[in-house]
Order: sequence, then structure tokens, then C-alpha cells
Amino acid sequence: MTFARPARVVAAFAFTLCASVSCLAQQGAKAKVLEDDQVTEKALLDALTPSVEELEGIRTRSLRVSPTGVAPTTAAAPTASASAPRRDVSLLVTFVTNSAALTNRAQQLLDVVGRALSADQLAGLKFNVEGHADPRGSTNANLALSQARAESVRAYLIATHAIAGNRLFAVGKGDRELLNTAQPTAPENRRVTLVTRLE
Repeated sequence: MTFARPARVVAAFAFTLCASVSCLAQQGAKAKVLEDDQVTEKALLDALTPSVEELEGIRTRSLRVSPTGVAPTTAAAPTASASAPRRDVSLLVTFVTNSAALTNRAQQLLDVVGRALSADQLAGLKFNVEGHADPRGSTNANLALSQARAESVRAYLIATHAIAGNRLFAVGKGDRELLNTAQPTAPENRRVTLVTRLE
């Protein structure tokens, strides 16, 4: 499937990894994008691993003693504070122009992501894979392209790194959440965002 976008040899997406659902709202227009040699498992683990305080906010199973015996209950997590520290790291993931096909370099970078997601400290967590587009093209085309690219990243991580499908959720955001509003066509606006689901 192709989408009507300006022709270029390769379309670059900034891949943003966030450790809280509120991180997008906290990110400024000058989000740092890591160079290829800065993308390491350690950098990704440091960015995606929730703090002890954040982990306490994840729903947990507990036991409640009642007159009729011991019954399991689910403790609802408090809403994450908007003042919680931002955890994110960005890198460029490239796609074939006007498509959701990953380039060879994109696959190499996602291999690092896949190894990080398989690490013990992240193995029990779930993530939203959110696709974003810059405002060129129609709103509907941007939404479809961002969804397709999010699904492409999700599918690659599942197929190549055996990440359980129920840990990754693809969400197309279109061009609604620009990181760099001063330069709408900046690479960081064409990104896929991996968000740790603290629930």
C-alpha cells in the first residue's frame, strides 16, 4: 500500500521511547535524537524502566480478608503525576518512501530495541507503539500512514524478537502531536513512539 507524500529516497521517522504516558505532553520542540552509535540496550533500558514509585502505580493483585474468607482484589493504580520525571530517548527509524516497509538500517536499530524489550527488567511490561506523521499530505493519509508504520514496527518486534503480541499495541496518531511545531517537517515529527503502559 502506498500513500501520496512528497517523493524522497527514504522517509525518516524519529523513534521516541517514553517511560510514562504523560511524556509526550512534557517533551519540548527540541527533543534530542540519538546518533546511531548512541543507540544501545543500556540507553533504552535506562529510558524505559519505570522507577520504584512508578511501578507502585501499576495495578497489583492483593488479598482481602472478608467475613466469608480470603478474596482476591485488584488495587487500582493512582494516576501518574504530570510532574513525574520524563523518561525518553529518540532515534531515527527509516521507512521506504510512501510506505510502511522498514529499511535495513531501521531493522538493525529495532534489533537493539527488541533485545532491550526482552531484558528481564522490561519483560513484564506492555508498550504502546504510536505512529506519528508530519502535516504534509491529507489528515486521513497521515493517519493511515502513521498507523501502518506503527504496525510495521510492532510486527517486526514480534516476528524477529518473539516479543509477545499482547505486550505491544499499535496506535496511529497521524499529525496531531508534533514535537517540533516551529518546523513541522522536522524528522522528530515523523516518528514512532514506544510508551511504557503503567497500568
